[in-house]
Amino acid sequence: MTTDTEEPTLTVDELAARAGLTVRTVRFYSSKGLLPPPVIGPRRVGHYSQEHLARLALIEELQRQGMTLAAIERHLQQLPADLSAQDLALHRAVVASWAPDAAEDVTREELERRAGRRLGAEDLERLVAMNIIERAEGTPDSLDGSDSPASLASPDSLASPDSFRVDPALLALGVQLLDVPLAHESILAARGVLLEHSRAAARELSALLREAVGEHESVAAVKSLSAHMQPLVVQALLTTFQRSLKAELREWLKES
Repeated sequence: MTTDTEEPTLTVDELAARAGLTVRTVRFYSSKGLLPPPVIGPRRVGHYSQEHLARLALIEELQRQGMTLAAIERHLQQLPADLSAQDLALHRAVVASWAPDAAEDVTREELERRAGRRLGAEDLERLVAMNIIERAEGTPDSLDGSDSPASLASPDSLASPDSFRVDPALLALGVQLLDVPLAHESILAARGVLLEHSRAAARELSALLREAVGEHESVAAVKSLSAHMQPLVVQALLTTFQRSLKAELREWLKES
């Protein structure tokens, strides 16, 4: 397994915290062969890389999809051994795209545990703006504990101000975006571009599908064709987007 930096940077405690897991869970995955061994440093302390962190996120995502540990082990064995953290994150994103919509109501403590980090008021506001999380009904607009009228109301009159609705499939993406060195407005603008063009592509592909199926086909036939086409369409879109983005970046760097 390659590393993003020359030296691994995380102890097992730091790795577990960043992954939103317990140290016991991390060591359990290691014992099952799902996680490569760390680099052993001075005083026999194990050090883990960003690839270990990305692999843990992938393992957790595969478990959310209902895969057993044995199935996850087989799945991981089929992946190239030299995948970078970015490659693993991309693979996880593709896996997560198949998860059904399943928003959950969680406390702030649980949200931070899953995020693998503390989330300040600004972080929460950005996650809300990106539609990664939503305030629970009755939660005050201010998330910094200020003495707004809502925060002064009795506990029985509103939902907990530390209660949020979160889409587990999007949380890891949102947390990573918090550290991207781009203005929040730029991230939201990029999200708008992706939504606009992905919806346009979905509409045009759906129109082609309806034309190909015809008006007289059964509902079962439509569902069967959709089930066969969806993985192919996702792979085609992902591959096309990656290549197009790389080409645009190459052109941009030439002009710089």
